[in-house]
Amino acid sequence: MKFKRRDFLTFLGVSVASTACSSVFKNYSHAQGNTEQEIFKFANFKPVQYPIPLEINNLNSQEQKQLFNSYQVQDDLILPEGFSYDVIASWGDKVGDSRFGYNNDYVAFVETNPNEGYLVVNFEYVSPTPWLQGYEQVLQKSLPQEVLSALHSARENRQGLNIFALPDDNSAKILFQEFFGELLTDQGLGVISIRRNGDGKWERTYSEQDRRITGISGWRDNRYLQVTGPAKSVFLKKKGLGYTDDKGELIIGTFANCAGGVSPWGTVFSAEENFQTQVPEVVMADGTSFSPESLPINGFSGQGNPFGLAGNKYGWMVEVDPANKNDYGTKHTWLGRFRHEAVAIRAEANQPLAVYSGCDRTGGHLYKFISTGTVVDPQDKGNSKLLQEGMLYVAKMNPDGSGEWIPLKADTAINPTALSNLRGELLTIPNPDREKGGIVTVTKQEELDQFQEKYSTLGDLYIGDTAEEIQGAILIDAHFAGNVIGGTCTARPEDVALHPVDQSLVIAFTSGAAGNDGSPDKRVFSDKQGNIYEYGCLIRLRENENDPSALNFTWDAIAVGGEPASGGLGFANPDNLEFDKQGNLWMVTDMPTGLHNQPVRQGDNPYITGALGNNSIWYIPLSGENAGKAYPFGIAPMETETCGLCFNQEQNTLFLAIQHPGEKNGTRSNMAEETREISILTTDGEEFIQTRTIPKGSNWPSLDKNAFPKPSLVAVY
Repeated sequence: MKFKRRDFLTFLGVSVASTACSSVFKNYSHAQGNTEQEIFKFANFKPVQYPIPLEINNLNSQEQKQLFNSYQVQDDLILPEGFSYDVIASWGDKVGDSRFGYNNDYVAFVETNPNEGYLVVNFEYVSPTPWLQGYEQVLQKSLPQEVLSALHSARENRQGLNIFALPDDNSAKILFQEFFGELLTDQGLGVISIRRNGDGKWERTYSEQDRRITGISGWRDNRYLQVTGPAKSVFLKKKGLGYTDDKGELIIGTFANCAGGVSPWGTVFSAEENFQTQVPEVVMADGTSFSPESLPINGFSGQGNPFGLAGNKYGWMVEVDPANKNDYGTKHTWLGRFRHEAVAIRAEANQPLAVYSGCDRTGGHLYKFISTGTVVDPQDKGNSKLLQEGMLYVAKMNPDGSGEWIPLKADTAINPTALSNLRGELLTIPNPDREKGGIVTVTKQEELDQFQEKYSTLGDLYIGDTAEEIQGAILIDAHFAGNVIGGTCTARPEDVALHPVDQSLVIAFTSGAAGNDGSPDKRVFSDKQGNIYEYGCLIRLRENENDPSALNFTWDAIAVGGEPASGGLGFANPDNLEFDKQGNLWMVTDMPTGLHNQPVRQGDNPYITGALGNNSIWYIPLSGENAGKAYPFGIAPMETETCGLCFNQEQNTLFLAIQHPGEKNGTRSNMAEETREISILTTDGEEFIQTRTIPKGSNWPSLDKNAFPKPSLVAVY
């Protein structure tokens, strides 16, 4: 597919001719050739040298082959000439009475005064290899060899460890709780206070508001998370079809915290994403959990098992007020339970509150919550109460560019998408045997038809003693409920962002690949020739009449990932998005670590992300003569993901989280590196071989020889 820049300009609402009048670009002589640049408020920059040729290089095929015949990958955050970064915090640094967690992801900067405020940081998960390498130095204690030996033996025997079944005073259970408690402590979110010093650099101030909300907050310290919405009635059940933890509305911890968003009233929303690796995801028909023993410990998975965590209490959106030192988070269940990734909050005076979110899984959905009440003052912290009553909707995207929001409520009809429209031709649905609960995967249309004949509405699938309990059960099982009422199965929505001018919603869909539990609707996530958006795409959604409470919308694809030779902009797997004040788009990528810098052009269906090197940071101007082009602003260290990009109010600092350095190979030993032959395409599609030198493992951020790597938060100037 050749995705024309003109298609992107259609998104901007301007013609190609009109852009020249507002050009603020200049041409620079660059190491890669003559590259067009923009002068904008944050800074002037020349794109970093990317591993493959891009259209912006303005080079012919022969020049591209000469310039890109070799490439040196670096184990550092590579920024344009004239830019630098400072490390603000790293794994293990003091935060309140705890520590800065692992694999920092989403970052929010809530300013309280000019050049002062709170950074709220998500901590998503723990990468076993580098985490274990740094354990003793960071935690200042020895690794528990008894636990590690038991984990190793269990893996060798292909058996899980059901620590939950042991008595509470059992010595082995206590050891496992201590070790897995450290794993969960390194997840969740944190609040740290910062200010700009006299040298113009950001520094921590260690205020009394600094605190951690971890995966086991409340377990021993009574810092439980709170809950609102219909699922609360399910949590309060003394007895149900499945497991209850006997803690009622109190919730132990938050983990798998990936993306997030800032509300206009100064609170931060943190998304619990891949919780299914730590606690059971599937539930019974009344919304109660499967027992913790159904997900035993296997390596670093099943972390909730030793603590008896109830799976239905995870997979939510958590709201935190960073300025309130006593706020340890509230899970708003009207926003649904699924693998939350991304949130965008639209609060306009005299309008209902609208909250957008996505489910980051193969075939996951796009959702919108609409409040019953209306916003009076968008900056009033009382707006949080609007999340206590409303309705959650799932998006149905039609192939003609129209769409509608379908409510997840009891009287909504069962009407799943035909399997022939899904790339993988399978769908996961609630188990037709409602006494057993859980889910089944259907691969034959007749099975889906039989399900629809047996159950007419969501109210036939979910049970409860009250309407609120039924609604709570639906919200707890939101993804699978969305599957059977016709919600569009998408290409993994990684982030959503509202345009600062027209309030249109831009969604980063990271991959059109199919999985064993879902796949995207190929009528939506492919071009007119039927080519799937394998490497991700950006889609713009406009509400009918620009009304936040509208139940109809239009959508269009505005850019796709992939090599320029196939119409892509040069990136793959778009992830977090951020608009600057000028309305231009910033983006980071999330290519799988195992594919970084790998030889890839093999077979009939090559996966090209190996040619693109490490993950990267991109700038996409939405005005001027170069609108719709993509410029690489930064390249990440070895085996990392760049996350959580956000600006301060003055737009002269970009905060970034660098996650899982050395995730695959761990510590780089004695500056080890290797050379690989990588297949590259020119922008015209001619293949040639590049000799690429690649560090093995990482020493970032210290870059000292043999130093173990640490996830860290940085400020870019």
